[in-house]
Amino acid sequence: MDRPSHTGAGLITQVEPGGLGAELGVQPGDVLLEVNDHPVRDVIDVRFYSAEELVTWRVCRSNQELRLVARRQPVQPLGVEFAHPTFDVDVLRCNNRCEFCFVNQSPPGMRRSLYIKDDDYRYSFLFGQFVTLTNLTEADWQRIEEQHLSPLYVSVHATQPEVRRRILGKPDAPDIMEQLRWFQARHIQIHAQLVLVPGLNDGEQLEHSLRDLLPCYPTVLSVAVVPVGLTARHACRLRPYRPDEAGQVLHQVEPWRRRCRQEMGVTWVYPSDEWYLLAGRRIPPAAHYDDFPQLENGVGMVRQFLDDWVRLKRRLTRGKVRQPDQPEKALRQRSACLVCGELAAPVLRQVANEMNALWGTRLHVRPVINHWYGLVTASGLLTGRDVIQQLKAAAGAGIQLGELVFLPRVMFDATGQWTLDDMTPTQLQQELGLPLCIAQYPSQIAAALTQMHACGQPGSQVPDKIAEDLCKH
Repeated sequence: MDRPSHTGAGLITQVEPGGLGAELGVQPGDVLLEVNDHPVRDVIDVRFYSAEELVTWRVCRSNQELRLVARRQPVQPLGVEFAHPTFDVDVLRCNNRCEFCFVNQSPPGMRRSLYIKDDDYRYSFLFGQFVTLTNLTEADWQRIEEQHLSPLYVSVHATQPEVRRRILGKPDAPDIMEQLRWFQARHIQIHAQLVLVPGLNDGEQLEHSLRDLLPCYPTVLSVAVVPVGLTARHACRLRPYRPDEAGQVLHQVEPWRRRCRQEMGVTWVYPSDEWYLLAGRRIPPAAHYDDFPQLENGVGMVRQFLDDWVRLKRRLTRGKVRQPDQPEKALRQRSACLVCGELAAPVLRQVANEMNALWGTRLHVRPVINHWYGLVTASGLLTGRDVIQQLKAAAGAGIQLGELVFLPRVMFDATGQWTLDDMTPTQLQQELGLPLCIAQYPSQIAAALTQMHACGQPGSQVPDKIAEDLCKH
């Protein structure tokens, strides 16, 4: 195996106190080359080869190679951040031709990384990204086994080979059930998703897929059922689900959920929140989501939002918050605009109305139409441009936006700093001319309003400590 080049590969950007990196004496700017005499290709290699009592890192510092040695304490974290999680090559690209590929439906004007069709098992292991397992080499399979990369997140879509190949647009796609049996023999677990397309892999095909996957538990730890996502730019003849069809999918999946809870003690198959919102159905209780295994896939976010509101309401109405002594006084007459996508608006409006009635706040929900993508109604796909344009139009029409604008956390990237169209919270605040706060839960909304009462100005990031104090049991 060739050693990574010194330029960019394995570049260390941060070293945290108390971690293995600090113990070794590495510094920001160092380039990691080897761990215990193994060249490293990515963060996974670093973790795997550093799992020894005696650890040796070979690094390049100012064009000089250094050999650093330390004893690793039990459960000691690496305490090192890298410029990129992969060091050797670019992300593994997708070789499928799915008709509903969201990347192909993206308009111009977004950051470059959003146009990359990745299908990289390493990012699946590290970050929970879904992969199809259609582009793996023999070396990749060997590595998954050797380093026991578990769990992985896999887009199954359908278990019948011919149906799955049609969905993926790949006539030679391998049999997913054979791949699952390979995982099963090696005790490597996966979280699966079935992205349903009307008339293609729903109905009897959905039944067939669930029948095939259920005996694979606990290798298949969970299955998310997700509706196809289409934008106005899709070039295929597919269509989104109607509300009545969403209800039919929920009706079809429910017996599987009951059976799994009775036989296995877990729900196992989870319709995404969008089905319930589209069909106008009640969101299941938290117990039905077990440990929320596919939260980032839109499964259970609404339930967590509603439960956070219940806890906050109970906490405040019982008067058990010390700071401020009278929370309802801190919140009274505070006005704010709550931005969301069209799909989540009814849920957010319900909570805002209750908060207004209980504590005299003046919260107004402003659902933003997604002109950027078209057809899309999820909050997580809102762009800064649409938010600015529509809030400015509302203000120009005499609609009061309030003292503070709340934006949903899900419309920003993992760092909380960038929208899909490359706008930062600071830019949005400057464009709107109003204080702005990013929030995900009602407790964070209340925390920001409380902070505004205390100091007159909220921060752009959620004051988590105040939110915890407001909401904890």
